[in-house]
Amino acid sequence: MKHTLPILTLTALAGAAFADAGAAAPVAPAASDLSYNNISVIYNQISVSGISGHVNSWTLAATAIIGNSNFIVQGQTIVGGDYGNGYDTVNLGYVFKNSVADVIVAVGSNEFYGVRIRKNLGYKFEGTASYARQAGHNEYGLSVGYNFTKQVSFDLSYTKVDIAASITHWTAGLRYNY
Repeated sequence: MKHTLPILTLTALAGAAFADAGAAAPVAPAASDLSYNNISVIYNQISVSGISGHVNSWTLAATAIIGNSNFIVQGQTIVGGDYGNGYDTVNLGYVFKNSVADVIVAVGSNEFYGVRIRKNLGYKFEGTASYARQAGHNEYGLSVGYNFTKQVSFDLSYTKVDIAASITHWTAGLRYNY
């Protein structure tokens, strides 16, 4: 008699589990329709608190999905402006695609690691929020993009870097998705 309650509980749980086995499998959320194969030309403007003026530069960046996976590779380089040419970076990442928002985790050169949340906002707009740690400094960013067509978009981004002085980094870029 003292084992009746546990046996009834186990029987009820097992029956519920097998009763659900014939039910339709849940539908996985649809993957996002955001493109990760693109080339961008970006104008950068960097300001430091307490210092008048700003630094301007141009960046050329390319991102690509590796094969049929969710792994991405990104490379970028400064191609002119106050910094001159150079300062190249390479990042490797993984995209967790889903219908709510994509989450991208990445590691890269210059002691970089970060996470981005990217979402299709509708009406040809997309938004991104990001956190990165690069060379020992925290970077927080927000971005909005407008897709003129499926291939061409314009992006505007703001990044705040936490170091001894406050650094703000504005970018405006033209992106071609292929």
